Amino acid sequence: MSQLAPGSETIVRQRTQPTYEEGDEERFSHYVPKAKLTEALVMGTPVVALCGKVWVPTRNPDRFPVCPTCKEIWEQMRPGEDKGPDR
Repeated sequence: MSQLAPGSETIVRQRTQPTYEEGDEERFSHYVPKAKLTEALVMGTPVVALCGKVWVPTRNPDRFPVCPTCKEIWEQMRPGEDKGPDR
């Protein structure tokens, strides 16, 4: 068995998969009209996301995954795409 030098230690890095549960909406970035987001960031006023969440944005949304509800609504709103049944 090998021994570590005095004062040294082994560092173990672990990665975990995030799980999302009720109340985790704070961990998502949400879709908001760009003009409203800019105003909210400057003025500190609340915004309403596509999913209905109301909050005052204060953090970098790039650090969080996109809200699945906002994404689903956004994809249904996109013009020019035929969402009809396959034939």
